[in-house]
Amino acid sequence: MEASDPTGWESLKLNPTLLKGVQDAGFGPPTEIQEKVIPLVLGGQQVIGIAQTGTGKTAAYLLPILKKVHYAQGTMPRALVLAPTKELVVQIASHARQLAGHSDIRIIELYGGIGPKSQIEQLKAGSDLIVATPGRFMELYLKNEIQVKLIRTLVLDEADRMMDMGFMPQLRRVFEVIPPKRQNLLFSATFSPRVEKMSQEFIDFPVKVEITPQFTAASTVEQNLYKVPNFKTKINLLHHLLADESFHRVIIFVRTKSAADDITKFVERMGQGPVRVIHSNKGQNARINAMNEFRQGGLRVLVSTDVSARGIDVAEVSHVINFDVPLVYDDYIHRIGRTGRAFHTGKAISFVTEAEMFHIRKIEALMKEKISSMPLPKEVSVEDTSWEESQEMAREIDRQKRLEDPEYQGAFHERKKK
Repeated sequence: MEASDPTGWESLKLNPTLLKGVQDAGFGPPTEIQEKVIPLVLGGQQVIGIAQTGTGKTAAYLLPILKKVHYAQGTMPRALVLAPTKELVVQIASHARQLAGHSDIRIIELYGGIGPKSQIEQLKAGSDLIVATPGRFMELYLKNEIQVKLIRTLVLDEADRMMDMGFMPQLRRVFEVIPPKRQNLLFSATFSPRVEKMSQEFIDFPVKVEITPQFTAASTVEQNLYKVPNFKTKINLLHHLLADESFHRVIIFVRTKSAADDITKFVERMGQGPVRVIHSNKGQNARINAMNEFRQGGLRVLVSTDVSARGIDVAEVSHVINFDVPLVYDDYIHRIGRTGRAFHTGKAISFVTEAEMFHIRKIEALMKEKISSMPLPKEVSVEDTSWEESQEMAREIDRQKRLEDPEYQGAFHERKKK
């Protein structure tokens, strides 16, 4: 690296306006994926980027796209980024506006959950880069509100999540309507067989950039678990941990919307907030406002389901708490990736019942890494397990044993007819 370029960004041949945007964003030196992907995109290559969250991959594709777009021109978009959720669309568009803050590039975000009127008005005024969910993009295209003939770059972000959410039919429709001569970029945390098959459908001769082994937790995240007998003890443990002031910016992940609401009420009642909750039953504006409040430091605790997990991009999350262990194992990596971002360190703590240890063992095997087990603090009251909860866990343990051994006959198997 040259002495005149102490940060390493100028060597990536970005223009001065983008270098100012990088400075405004407070970036340190380029991350590994940024160093590898930016020159490829600027050189016109088709790229598949496999990188965990928190590695800087969004800027890795946004910066070269913004350099190619360069300035506002005409009314038709020249680049399109597709993402699976509204939260992620908002996050990417916000990131792009920050990086393009010293240019006149027009960035529009399109997502469902709200009426399209204001989005249509923005499109009519002109756009250079569109960030959209596939469904809303096609809805407005079919209304003749989006002119696509100048789109020269397409990005699919969080491709693995798109496959999980069944977006392939919508993506195929998008591929059919945008110009075939274009640069295609695909980014994903994992390169599952479904993602690989999708990439083969629309990317010819790509360069694959893989930054970390698949299903690897960020090295900046310390992982621990507590073995707890039941839900009520989990609540007591949560209360104990939140009494520690070092838990200053916390995300609590749960499986269900009802549990998310209940835990939010508990944290409020104990006076351990401020706290807000985001899940798919919350209105779009409420979710965006909660995210912004958390990002700006107005909230201590954010409670979220996995649907919203990948749209959370906050630099200094001190702790992630997995109140429930996720059943989709990729979600574990995405949950704990909300902390330890942008060169900061963080802690991920999981509350694990006997029935959830099955999933922890699977997660550990995929990560090739053991999660440290911590003794339950003496101050935490251990509650009796209700009959209903004990029966539910027993059924789940039986189900797991049958998955491991089809011949297993547990306490809840059906009696064979004579």
